[in-house]
Amino acid sequence: MEFSNINQYFDGVAAKYLSAVDAEHHRSNQHEIGGLVKVGFKQHLGSPGKGDGQEIRYACKMVYVTDDLESPEICEDTVTWYDSRRLKTNRGPEYRLYYKDNEVTNSISEGDFFLIAKQTSGELLIIFTKANSAIEFQLCNLFSIENVTEKFSKAKLTQKNLLLPIRLMLEGIGIVLPYEEDQNLLDELLTLFPEKFPTTAIFSQLTRDKYAFSPLEAPDDTIVGWMEKEEFLFRTYEREVVSKKLRQGFGENGCDVDEFVSYSLSVQNRRKSRVGHAFENHLNHLFKIHSLKFENGSRKLVTENKAKPDYLFPSFEAYHDPQFPVEQLRLLGAKTSCKDRWRQVLAEGDRICHKHLITLQAGISVTQTDEMKNKKLTLVVPRSIHSTYLTEQQTHLLTVANFISDVKEIQKT
Repeated sequence: MEFSNINQYFDGVAAKYLSAVDAEHHRSNQHEIGGLVKVGFKQHLGSPGKGDGQEIRYACKMVYVTDDLESPEICEDTVTWYDSRRLKTNRGPEYRLYYKDNEVTNSISEGDFFLIAKQTSGELLIIFTKANSAIEFQLCNLFSIENVTEKFSKAKLTQKNLLLPIRLMLEGIGIVLPYEEDQNLLDELLTLFPEKFPTTAIFSQLTRDKYAFSPLEAPDDTIVGWMEKEEFLFRTYEREVVSKKLRQGFGENGCDVDEFVSYSLSVQNRRKSRVGHAFENHLNHLFKIHSLKFENGSRKLVTENKAKPDYLFPSFEAYHDPQFPVEQLRLLGAKTSCKDRWRQVLAEGDRICHKHLITLQAGISVTQTDEMKNKKLTLVVPRSIHSTYLTEQQTHLLTVANFISDVKEIQKT
């Protein structure tokens, strides 16, 4: 299976809200975190001995991310696990985790959400975000963390499958998990595309031709399946292309930093844009299979203020016809992840008061879903992703099958 389980990558995870002593340097002799022993982290971090030089150091990726940051602040650093009573031979141990000032820790403050994870690779991952943010909600949902306070809560690592939406969420905050390698698949892709990346449309078509799903009977599983399989095809091919470029080097002497940075940005941008295009490709195909009448917004197909909705059902001509019944119109935005971009959909069609947004995002905060509901925006989320939302949120979600049925019903008349 290309997509693995969460417990294959993490040994232990815990979270809390930062106290003043945790976060503020002037309130403490040093940046340090206590309380990890009570949630079982001693088994993951070890038992440093008494005396000088008995600390244990860990490579650590630190991440600071907020809902409104386009990209997270990331810092590679080391942290120290030590006994704060190491010089007192007559006292029992009191283990603490020490961290230094850096670009990430300079951004944190009292009350922020703090998550620490010991990865199976041996490295530590530390994530900071604002309390009650969408990021906090998603992380707590992913790791089954409940009742976060200023004392650590332990995660329940399970066999939860890392569906594509969860992987995309993790990559959005700087956590890139590896994909399993498939040499036979790579050989097949290199035979088909020996020179360069094919267009996303070609990759999407290849995915649908290669992997059998049931778009008529199970549209929810189908759209997620197509997206997951295409992502696996793409990452398999990308790994070879990027590895080849890394072996060649950059610039005349192979070490041109500016050329490397430029290439790295192009890789990241291709990943981001390709996912959105793939989502639209597969949705278009799915809607056509279900014989829905629709049009995609474009330079010529617009609504008020030259807005270009992702989907209008049945057509832009019908939308602009004042005699066409408004109750038979549907406007659907399509975004693999929402963040604050969901508000764009609200202004894309004045005639349609109640709009829809289809997304692959795993878990959105209650604050955001309540605001969407108040703004008359209904989320359409594939059924397998519903479990990443709270029970009370799920009652207001539509499945892909629900939305298709609704459009079929209004297009009967």
